[in-house]
Parts: sequence; C-alpha cells; structure tokens
Amino acid sequence: MTEWWEKAYPGAPMVKVDGFPRPMYPPDAARYGKQPSMDGPDVEAYKRTVSRAGRWPWQPFDDAFSNAFAHGSSGNVKDTGIAGIQRQQGIDDTGWIGKTTFNTLRSIVIPTGLPHAGEMAMDATSVALINDAWDMFEGHEPDESGMTVRRAALNRAVSQIGTAEKPANSNMTKYGAWYGMDGQPWCAMFASWCFEFGAEDINKNSPSFAAGARYAYVPYIVGDAQAGLNGLAMTIDPTPGDLVCYDWNWDGVFDHVGIFEKWSGSNFVCVEGNTSAADYSNGGQVMRQTRSPQSQRTVFVRVAEP
Repeated sequence: MTEWWEKAYPGAPMVKVDGFPRPMYPPDAARYGKQPSMDGPDVEAYKRTVSRAGRWPWQPFDDAFSNAFAHGSSGNVKDTGIAGIQRQQGIDDTGWIGKTTFNTLRSIVIPTGLPHAGEMAMDATSVALINDAWDMFEGHEPDESGMTVRRAALNRAVSQIGTAEKPANSNMTKYGAWYGMDGQPWCAMFASWCFEFGAEDINKNSPSFAAGARYAYVPYIVGDAQAGLNGLAMTIDPTPGDLVCYDWNWDGVFDHVGIFEKWSGSNFVCVEGNTSAADYSNGGQVMRQTRSPQSQRTVFVRVAEP
C-alpha cells in the first residue's frame, strides 16, 4: 500500500487570501545573495500549514523562518519542512518560498492517514496570518535601510495580533515582563515593546522608548507630546506607526493607546494591546481596531526617527 508521503498531495481550489506577502528565504540563503527574511505572521501560517500536511511537528509556532523549517531538521517525514512539501509535489526543494510553493500550500488537501484528512492544509487561522502579512509586506521584503522606526514598530504590532494575556484577566504578558511591570495594564508597554523591537529589526535605535522607563502610563505619552519631550509631538496628520491616544470619557485623562495603521474613510485602523470588542482598555489581547476619531477625545502623536 502506498503511504501518503509517497505520492503527491491531493489538491483543491486554492484558499482565498489577500495576496502573496513576499518571497521568503532562510538565513543560509545569504550565501546565494538573498536577503534572509525578517520574522512575520506569514511564517507562523506556513508552519501551521506544513504541520497540518504532516511535515512539521505541531507545537506553539514562532514567526522565524529558520534553516531547519526551510530544509528540514531531520530525514524523518514529520521533520522535513518546506523542502519536504516541495519534494512531494515535484518542486525544486530549495526550502525557499516563492509563488509556486505559496500556491501549492494554498491548494493542498490533508491526505488520508493524517489528522483532519480532507480539510485544506491552510486553515482559517493561517489565512488570517497570511492576510496580516500581506498588510505588512505587500509583496516584498522591506528595504531595511530605508524603513522608518515607526513603520518597523507597526510591523511588529501587526505580527502580534491575536496574542493574549495568560492566564486570562491577569495582565500577564511578555510585554509587561520585558518592561518590568508584568501584571499591570499593558497597552502602553505594548507600544513601547513594538518600538524597541521594531527598531532592533532594522538595526536602528528608538529614541523615545525604553524598557522600564517613560511610558507605561498613557497620560505621560500625551503630556510629553504636548511638551515636545523625548521625540514625541502632537500631529493632526498621522502616518503609519504614529501613536493614537484615547480619552474615552472626555474627562482629560487619556485611557488607552494604539499604533496607527491607516485611514478607512472617515475612520482609522490601528493595532492595540490590551483591548477587545467588549473592553477597549483592558481587554487582554492584541487586536486590530477600527475607530472613529469623534467617538472619544482622540490625539495622534508623532514619534521622532533616530
């Protein structure tokens, strides 16, 4: 009897996504003149998909496109990663992800002999991650030399969408732990984390943010922007990566902060930490939110570049 890995995967019409986020290259592709891919939600989507297709261990997936995932970590079928998929489908087994491999991953049906047989390998969670990556990369790896810290911070924020505090209602997160105030409301610490690690992604420094200092409390952001301190300034024309601060009750105390992504008609879209549909300021997860600037007192804060 032929085993599932000894013949091509069954296929079906490709799952619908917003676009191909970018070609992807592992670190060892640098020897061929390729820029290794920065971390992103598309990597997590591919790991989920390849795992469901039987060629990567199911686990909590990170967003790093490693050599092991690209080429396989062993000769065992379940450890062969992207290259294993490529060999099974008759594609050159570079471990790199171009449009051919991307479309293959979108069309694979899980074969008989694996959990969830008959389902698409790229599930709804993976599709959402691919769409987030499309919003971040729009078809190509960013030119890090020309990327702003604001844009890099926004990319970091988008990559965290879906992250939730554990346990629920605890305010316990990696953002608070990094800042040194775990267990406290964390929307401002999330913004600080995004700027610090976003700047690190492009080998720059964030002049306005630091772990354990300055901005764990939203009114401090607004106050320093009004005073022009620490590279913060008020703006009425936000660009991607600027901060958005909210005073829900119009009482002069700002309650919450997010990172501006884009305008959507008269509303705007932003990425926020510690929010939800039910509790805007203490909702426990990272989400993309669409807001009206008139529904609360809203100020936009421009973050200076190094």
